[in-house]
Amino acid sequence: MVRGIAGAMVSMAALAVHAQAAELRIGMQDDVDILDPAQSQTFAGRLVFSNLCDKLVDISPNVEIVPQLATDWSVSDDGLKLTMNLRQDAVFHDGTPFNAEAVVYNIERSKTLDESRRKSELKSIEKAEATGPYQVTFTLTNPDATLLSQFSDRSGMMVSPKAAQEAGAQLAQNPVCSGPFKFVQRVAQDKIVLEKFADYWNADNIHIDRITYLPIPDSTVRLANLQSGDLDMVERMAATDAAAVEADANLQLFDVVSLGYNALYVNVGDKAKTPIGQDKRLRQAFSKTIDRDALYQIVYEGKGQGGNQPFSPSSIWYDKSRPVEPRDIEGAKALIKEAGFDRVPVELRHANNPVVSQMAQVIQAMASEAGFDVSLQAMEYAAMLAEQTAGNYEMGRMNWSGRPDPDGSIHQFLTCAGGLNDVHYCNPKVDELLNKARTSSDFDTRKALYDEANAILLDELPIIYLGHEAYLYGLNKKIQGFELYPDGMLRLAGVKIVE
Repeated sequence: MVRGIAGAMVSMAALAVHAQAAELRIGMQDDVDILDPAQSQTFAGRLVFSNLCDKLVDISPNVEIVPQLATDWSVSDDGLKLTMNLRQDAVFHDGTPFNAEAVVYNIERSKTLDESRRKSELKSIEKAEATGPYQVTFTLTNPDATLLSQFSDRSGMMVSPKAAQEAGAQLAQNPVCSGPFKFVQRVAQDKIVLEKFADYWNADNIHIDRITYLPIPDSTVRLANLQSGDLDMVERMAATDAAAVEADANLQLFDVVSLGYNALYVNVGDKAKTPIGQDKRLRQAFSKTIDRDALYQIVYEGKGQGGNQPFSPSSIWYDKSRPVEPRDIEGAKALIKEAGFDRVPVELRHANNPVVSQMAQVIQAMASEAGFDVSLQAMEYAAMLAEQTAGNYEMGRMNWSGRPDPDGSIHQFLTCAGGLNDVHYCNPKVDELLNKARTSSDFDTRKALYDEANAILLDELPIIYLGHEAYLYGLNKKIQGFELYPDGMLRLAGVKIVE
């Protein structure tokens, strides 16, 4: 009896500590690749950075640019200077002051670090200079309509200059930023732990004391942990799990159509020694085998929509003159025959989670009908990315979370020197069009340039776009004040855990 009472007291004490500590346990679809904003390229990384690293600007729920570390900004009449005034009450987690010199350092680091993935995003910046203790001015080589959007993501995330200078490319081992939470621990494939930063400029509005990110690729396991109370939140749930969350009195479902896309990346670069990598007719044939609407109905239960461009059919940037083609098996067979094949072997790599695996299996079955022998290889996501970057793959099922400006979903993936050009595609004409689109703030001018670039890309198909999914997040109802934005990030200002 005494043992039972003692056990109950321990359990109650544990619950009290949990309540007092206000720990948020988040089930992640993937593990993070690298905890350095300059080098990272995963959605999972952005989910962590959204609480670890503040940015120069952020977005609103309706995807407008709003202040964060920059309080206001102005652009010169000729579009060649962007001047930003900065917060004077922000500090990095190691006590290093946040100021204009820190911004200059961060921009130069992202532009020059050998391992940086941000170079193409910041290409227009010729010079960054401190024009006051808390004012920074960017001199541009040409007007850049995309720059504020770039600053709302990893290109605008600020790391401690002191920590970065000491660590170099190894900053990810102990990242030091200026966000509402500071880094505590990372165990690869197990967890990432952050704790509240007491000196954060908006600390009074941060009510969570500790965040633990737990990578659990199996969506069914994540759901079970949410239902049992072992997780407080799961991100990017399987559509098949949505009904279970909605039916649970202790849970709540958040959903929003994403800005991004799902796609098949095809390695068409120097290491592309495969038929589909070398012959666009085979890529065109593969695209024709896919019934995109059926794919989204099967895998996502109709949540989201099929697509064939980096922008969704509901976007103002979508080229309506080139709509999604209906499935055309006979047309695919004709292209395969024209290319000199009866059947074409293709290795399709994909992340090792059930939803993506199901999508890969459906694509495999669809493509087989026309003559593609698709072998599937499930991989840990970060390892898969590393292989793609090195050019050691044939085809990969990928997704991109999208950006407020259309440039963020196309330029860095499909220009010759693009920081995320894992398809290893290079067409000088596409470079010219996408670079011009960056320099204009006129919608009609930019739209015409994107349309012309998309016409080339839909012919050459280094990326076979599949469609645009909805983000589905499940939360315990004790999590109050949360709002899900179209970029899918976890903004925790004002969020409380009410036991």
